[in-house]
Amino acid sequence: MHSAAVLAIGEFSRLTHLSVRTLRRYHDAGLLEPATVDDATGYRYYSADQIPTAQVIHRLRELDVPLSDVQRILRSPDPGTRAALVSDHLQRLESELDRTRAAVASLRRLLRPEPARMDVEVRAVPATTVAAVEDDVAHDRLLAWYAGAMAELDAVVGEPTGVPGGLYDNALFEVGHGHVLVYRPTARAPRSGRVHPVTLPAVELAVATHDGEHDDIDVTYGELGAWVVANALAIAGPVRETHLAGPRDTPDPSAWRTEIGWPVFRVTPR
Repeated sequence: MHSAAVLAIGEFSRLTHLSVRTLRRYHDAGLLEPATVDDATGYRYYSADQIPTAQVIHRLRELDVPLSDVQRILRSPDPGTRAALVSDHLQRLESELDRTRAAVASLRRLLRPEPARMDVEVRAVPATTVAAVEDDVAHDRLLAWYAGAMAELDAVVGEPTGVPGGLYDNALFEVGHGHVLVYRPTARAPRSGRVHPVTLPAVELAVATHDGEHDDIDVTYGELGAWVVANALAIAGPVRETHLAGPRDTPDPSAWRTEIGWPVFRVTPR
């Protein structure tokens, strides 16, 4: 006979809202050892003070915290360490949630019955001297490289005469590695560190504006490309992006605006 201080697994199940099967699984995984196990029957018995622990485990597993991390959280006597482990996992979950939301928004945009009409301007851009940083960059390192290059430009270019931009070689998209040049327009382009003057050649651009976050900027690229083909134009060089407003200007993604410009030439007579 067991004292009132211990609870049979069925009673413990009712008190924690965890199934007997789940409690057995937690035991087998080494997450929640019963207070006692009857040697003769193999029955598991729990103490009342294990109820919060069982519920913590349940919450962590609902958040897909790996078993090894759950064990580290439970075994750590330091509340700060436990909080840090949970916080790290929550940040990973939030990043995954952001990616999921972005993918859903992109799918809705792609699958709408009638695509929104895209406003495209064919614009003649004169030769421009800029302060630039350039390198060959892998596509999966592009964001980190861009942030470093723009920080260097911001530190060196005292009086920019326009908004920042970049030229992105076609190979960056075709093979995942290509030449990238980011720039700030300025009347006097300095030489300092990686920063150096570059004259961007005169070009005719088909320009469309992408509004909002950059997660689905590829959809705007695709819509612009379809417009270029439909209007008997051909792409003639690296794409140019002009960052009218972005993360460096405002934390509000709905206010971000990026111009995408493809150098083009006509494939049929005017």
